[in-house]
Amino acid sequence: MARIAGIDLPRDKKISIALSYVFGIGRPMAKKILEGLKNQIDPDLRVKDMTEDQVGLLNTFISKEFMVEGELRREITANLKRYVEINSYRGYRHRRNLPTRGQRTRTNARTRRGRRRTVGAGGKAVKA
Repeated sequence: MARIAGIDLPRDKKISIALSYVFGIGRPMAKKILEGLKNQIDPDLRVKDMTEDQVGLLNTFISKEFMVEGELRREITANLKRYVEINSYRGYRHRRNLPTRGQRTRTNARTRRGRRRTVGAGGKAVKA
């Protein structure tokens, strides 16, 4: 079982695809990583066919060159907290759970804003 950056990679997938299971590594980044290790690791190699030396080499290369998993998550969280603390527009939008990148909110934005809460649909008004 290949374990990279604290993540167990799926055994039956090619290494170029399996690396994308690590947070912070997508398919293009995985290809760049394998280009950097061109002589040692074949991109078409399956994870189950990798040797311990190849896994160690891949692990050290990723930890030296890239920020992935917990370290990356911490930095993203710290950036969001900084936006909120300095009272920037983006921080204001994050604080109120609204879209931060200029999308419209009159319609759509349901993923970010949550379920619709209807106003004033509480039943019939009683006449006095």
